[in-house]
Amino acid sequence: MSTLVKIIVDGQDYEAEAGSLLIQLLIQEDIKIPYFCYHESLGADGNCRMCMVGIEGQKRPQIACDTLIKEGMVVNTKTDTIKQVHTDILELELINHPVDCPTCDQAGECSLQDFYMEYGLHTSKITIEEKVKHNKAVDLGANVMLDQERCVLCARCTRFTDKITGTHELGIVGRGDNAKVTTMPNRPLSNPYAMNVVDLCPVGALTSKDFRFSQRVWFLETAEGVCHGCAKGCNVYIDHNKLKYKDDTIYRFRPRRNDAINGFFICDTGRLSYKELQENRQESTLLNGVIIDTDEAIKQAKELIFLYKSNISVIIDANLYTEEIEAIVTFAKSINATIFSPLEVYEEKAFGDDMLKSSMRAANAETIKRMGINTQRPEKIGLIINFNHPQEFESDKKINFLTHSRESAELCFAIAVFSESSGSLTNEDGITQYSQKAIDKNIPIMTVIESIQRLGL
Repeated sequence: MSTLVKIIVDGQDYEAEAGSLLIQLLIQEDIKIPYFCYHESLGADGNCRMCMVGIEGQKRPQIACDTLIKEGMVVNTKTDTIKQVHTDILELELINHPVDCPTCDQAGECSLQDFYMEYGLHTSKITIEEKVKHNKAVDLGANVMLDQERCVLCARCTRFTDKITGTHELGIVGRGDNAKVTTMPNRPLSNPYAMNVVDLCPVGALTSKDFRFSQRVWFLETAEGVCHGCAKGCNVYIDHNKLKYKDDTIYRFRPRRNDAINGFFICDTGRLSYKELQENRQESTLLNGVIIDTDEAIKQAKELIFLYKSNISVIIDANLYTEEIEAIVTFAKSINATIFSPLEVYEEKAFGDDMLKSSMRAANAETIKRMGINTQRPEKIGLIINFNHPQEFESDKKINFLTHSRESAELCFAIAVFSESSGSLTNEDGITQYSQKAIDKNIPIMTVIESIQRLGL
């Protein structure tokens, strides 16, 4: 059983668990403290020495990431002495750091930049010419590039491949000025979570090949979404930007912390799945492969529904939002249709693992099961109305509502992908989450709910 104790930080009283790390309390209480090597998912390492604090009764400053909280502890983070310690240690970190912020992908979200403005602003004791040079643009594999000159040797990346993935591709070799992160011999970075080292890196040493030089982060807008790559429901930030005269575009997914689901991380497959939302899109209403007016297509759809009114099946994609599934079910009942959502097609045993990848590749399969929707394949029927399910089924006539182009039915409507809408999902553990709308297209595509409203039945 944990025991709460009282401590004082910068003159303020706080309660914390006895024996817990001091740096964790400082982070939780939003007390500014510089640090590079500490990360909540990786624990303390104590190598960067940036998180120095003053503790009454101690002869010298102590690192907060290796200081355990005790009853009555009095901590100072803002004294002149501590500020000078931070400045001196930061200067040591920066001795061989290149001055290439204008070309660095991390510019705008770099801890080193933030700490320099807060604790640095010192005059360097060495010139640019005297700095030790290391390799730049080193391809580590798995969509990750390394700039060894920018590395501050925080060891977050090496600890990630050691403690989290257990794949051990990265290590630090050399001593002194020669120390650098590299891959082990004949072991390129290749695990399914490798790109998380880009997020862990506090500076611009590790960058994503995919995002590299594509956007400046201060131009990006961010929405809070849920990855649709599998039933795990990992939380993500959807970073997007609308350039002049162009459509709103997603440039990357980043992991969004949720301790109940994905913690700090996401798999590389989910991280790169944003591309699928913008490629090979269905954007027009088609009749036998020819673009037609949507109003005319709606009229023809109504005629088909009336013609086959006693023999209609509605098929639902298990990746749709719960609100969309509920609207489809209501619509299906109004036309006396049977409802299916075959789930077998989403099962991919080779994809699943014991971390964050589920073998069920449908983001909202749990809602399909909870609502009691038939998960088997329908028999050959008169009219199928398919709301973006990936399979095709035998029928006399078909009406498809699709996000992406494919060999389609006689009548096909375009619908929005999940980033162009918003709604709820329930993951495989029964946790319901809300995913925000991120993208506003120049020419909006109807959502599932808007499509049903247009049918007006």
